[in-house]
Formats: sequence, C-alpha cells, structure tokens
Amino acid sequence: MQVNPQPQNPETAAAGGPPPELPVQEKPFEQEARDRLMSGREKMLEQIRRVIVGQDDVIEELLIVLFSGGHCLITGAPGLAKTLLIRTIAQILDLEFKRIQFTPDLMPSDITGTEIIDEDRSGHRELRFINGPIFTNILLADEINRTPPKTQAALLEAMEERQVTVAGELRPLAKPFYVLATQNPIELEGTYPLPEAQLDRFMFNIRIDYLSQDEELEVAERTTSGIESRADRCFTGEDMLDFNRLVRMVPIAAPVARYAVLLTQASRPSNQTAPDFVKDWVSWGAGTRATQNLILGAKTRALLKGRYHATVADIRALAPPVLRHRILTNFRAEADHVTVEDIIERLLDTVKEVMSGLS
Repeated sequence: MQVNPQPQNPETAAAGGPPPELPVQEKPFEQEARDRLMSGREKMLEQIRRVIVGQDDVIEELLIVLFSGGHCLITGAPGLAKTLLIRTIAQILDLEFKRIQFTPDLMPSDITGTEIIDEDRSGHRELRFINGPIFTNILLADEINRTPPKTQAALLEAMEERQVTVAGELRPLAKPFYVLATQNPIELEGTYPLPEAQLDRFMFNIRIDYLSQDEELEVAERTTSGIESRADRCFTGEDMLDFNRLVRMVPIAAPVARYAVLLTQASRPSNQTAPDFVKDWVSWGAGTRATQNLILGAKTRALLKGRYHATVADIRALAPPVLRHRILTNFRAEADHVTVEDIIERLLDTVKEVMSGLS
C-alpha cells in the first residue's frame, strides 16, 4: 500500500532542516499562580522563622489575611514583636512598609497627607500635595485606639475603597494595600475604642500572647547577641495581587458555605434560631461581612495547606479571629464572667455540620 508523504514547509524542506517546532502551550493562570504559591510557601515560612520565634498560629492567621487581601487588627501586650513581625513580612513580600504611632493629637492630615504652597525661584506659587504615610503597601497603625474618632475615621475610606479624598480630589492608594492595626488590651485609660463600623472592616482580630519558656529563652539569646537576622524576599507585590485573585477562584461546596452562614446567624440574638445563651449574653451579633470573611479565609487557608477546596474544618478554625471583634456581649455576660471566646466556643459546639446539609 502506498503511503502519501506528509506535506512539508517548502522553505524547511529546501533547507533540509528539521520540521518546525510546535508552540509551547502556556499554563492556565490558576495552575501557574498555584505552583508559584506552593513553591514559595515553605521558603516564606523559613524566612519568617529566621527572625520570629514561636507564634505559629499568629503567623498563619496573618498570612491568611494578607493572601486574602484584607486588613487585620492585632491585639496583644507590648513587647511581643508585633511590629517586628509585620516589618519582616513586608521585607519578605518586597512591599513598602510605613508605621504610624497613633496619639491623641494626631490629625487626619497626618495620615492622608496635605497640600502646601510651593514657591519656585521665579516667585511662582502653586499648591503641591505631600503624600501622607497611608500611601504605602503595608501600613502599621500602632495603638490605633489612642487617637480620637475623627482621625480613626480617616482610615475608613482607605480600608474599604483603597483611595483617599484630599481637598476634594480622589487619590488612589498603592496596590496591594493592607492596614495592620495594633491595640494594647491592658491600659485602657485615655483610649478611644474603635466603633463597630470600623471594627467590622478588619477581616481578623488576631490575639497575640506571651511565648513559652523555651521560646522566650531563645528570643533573649538572639536579641542579646551580636547576630542580626534578616529575612530574604520570596514574593513581590505583583505576586500578592495574583494570589488575591487566585484565592477567589478556590471552589467551596454549597453546604460548607451554608455552614458559615448558619454560624454567623447563630451569633445574632435577634435571630429566631439563635441559641438561648446568645439571647442571654449577646447584645449584637456578627454581620454579613463575617460570613464573607469566613468563606474567603477558608479558601485561603485551604490553598496555603495545599488543598484546592475549602472545608468546614477551615471555617471552624477561623471562627475565633473572624467573630471575636464582631460579637458584643451585654452586662449579664459580664456579671456571669462570660467572655466572647466562651461564646464562640459554645457556638462551635452548638452549630453542627449536619445542620448545613453535610452528612
């Protein structure tokens, strides 16, 4: 049987060279970004460990916030390396980092920036805008509850809209943009508690506690020696934007998402299905943002652990940092010595997986 020869490119055939190569097929965005994240995740944790001792849960929750593209409130006593941790992560992500020490006399223009009259050598004058510290990638708002509400409100538009309005002009902020605020829970005299509207804009409220004996010994040995540890860059700002986009592509089953809704609704005393202890001890429950952040955080946690689907275990693991600043207790809870942590724990015991349709 005669076989017809395959047609060849005349130019290639004339030159006697090999047939032309087929074009290399590029990976889809999801696969390429996921491979990039998986390859750099362990290296990132290794770099953090070069500077930070212990605080594994704090680091995990903070990374979930950053990879989700959210903002974070960190509550802890002084001297627990909150600033050092945030600065180290900024170095690893190759992001610009600025810190504001909030004080009672801090003004909104000290955060957003202001216009000044600039005069050149010819005597011509014009208004020139001077950027405030908010024009950065990672903004550390240190002791945010020490400044009056007027200055605290200057962060509201920036956190939600990623822009500020100065002198009637909209000025977009850098991308990515994160606000990481700290609070001192010990000394409350002369402070201005954040209003619920601003607390709700923080994805997580992370609580940082004291180190164990061995970890504190290691910190003391490191910081009193002449050895200086510095973290190396693992990702860039463009990588973080890609990861923020990738997280939203992670699938979540309808029953898992419903579990997040049931958990949030169970915290509202006005809800008919709320448990009795919620109606007795809670004056205000979590809103819709809590459900959104539970689901978004669960997707990010799954991705960071090498899974491409979120589970109920992810939702339950993130319930404390998502709900602890969104549930307000009443006087009866205070009289009964019941804390928000106790209420969240009882919510997790009360809201079962089977209630969302999971078998």
